[in-house]
Amino acid sequence: LLFSQLALGRLTAQFLENYPDVQIEVVSEDRLVNLVEEHFDVAIRINPDNDSLLVGRCFARDKRVLAAAPSFQMPKGQRGKPIKVPAVVMQTYRDGDFWTVNDGQHIIEPQPVLRLSSLLMVRDAIAAGAGAAMLPHSIIGSQLEKGELVSWGMADGETELWILHTSRRLQSPKVRAFVKFMCNQYPDGIFTIPNQ
Repeated sequence: LLFSQLALGRLTAQFLENYPDVQIEVVSEDRLVNLVEEHFDVAIRINPDNDSLLVGRCFARDKRVLAAAPSFQMPKGQRGKPIKVPAVVMQTYRDGDFWTVNDGQHIIEPQPVLRLSSLLMVRDAIAAGAGAAMLPHSIIGSQLEKGELVSWGMADGETELWILHTSRRLQSPKVRAFVKFMCNQYPDGIFTIPNQ
């Protein structure tokens, strides 16, 4: 959902400059669609599960950063024990989940003080000092550079953005062109937002 809000409008407009005869309809929903049953040509998913009916390519990656406002200090913890931290989380956060940063050096036990439905709202809430949050680098990179937010560490692992479609043997020229276009937008494989 976040990728579609931040990048897909611009990217589909650029694609149409090169392929003016193609018509595009973008549906941005926070649910898994069934490409075959719902007649979608492609889907963009984050860290997708293996699905024998779909093929695709990872076109970009993003890091997750544990961040907070500069005035919000990371509590001291005992070595090897989770550190309890007031946190701003998504509504989908499951109580009891931990955040691990810096190759396991710190284990954070979020203590939700605020649950929100948008990563952009989470970003704005932590910038206002409400707590810490685990957020994609792509949406907080400029705030980190300006000193409006501080990093407490990088999450272990990366977030992968995939473009998926049905079987290769049935792939249409427009789908093939769009998959190639999306992969070419991030030649270094890093998801960034222009002018962010």
